[in-house]
Amino acid sequence: MLKIQPLIKKYWNPSCTFIILETYESGEQMEIEIKVDNSCKEPKIIVMTNQVTEEINNFVKRISQVAPQMLVGFREGGAKILEQEKISRVYAENRKVVAVADGNEYILRLRLYELEERLNKNCFVGISNSEIINLKKVKNFDLSLTGTICVKFNDGTATYVSRRFVAKIKQILGI
Repeated sequence: MLKIQPLIKKYWNPSCTFIILETYESGEQMEIEIKVDNSCKEPKIIVMTNQVTEEINNFVKRISQVAPQMLVGFREGGAKILEQEKISRVYAENRKVVAVADGNEYILRLRLYELEERLNKNCFVGISNSEIINLKKVKNFDLSLTGTICVKFNDGTATYVSRRFVAKIKQILGI
């Protein structure tokens, strides 16, 4: 997998038009060229390569997921655009998908697997087959229960990590 560590401080010079970034696993370098063009209305990225490798596919997938996609929640006959950073958890219950944001529950018209693709992977993680949580909204993880983990949120609510997901959560937390 392509691990790009920006060395902007080392290589970036505002008068230059490119930055060199190194990949640490393959030892190769990637040149990123930045051009300022006043006629360009929207930024665009062009990837030039002699062959499409797994590293290139992973890079394209990663940069295409940078902008979080919009989520719309329904509550009391109205629709509201939900900001991802305000969502604490998303869960499936009674054949409906519910998002909890700012203490309110909103019905979503997406399936959990579709949400996993849309939600920021740096913040959201699945803790069971029916629940995804926002790690930035977690107050603490209670590991005192044998075989499971209790997740306590900043708003005082709590949920539990499924036994099947305990190892994954421990790996993410580095414990």
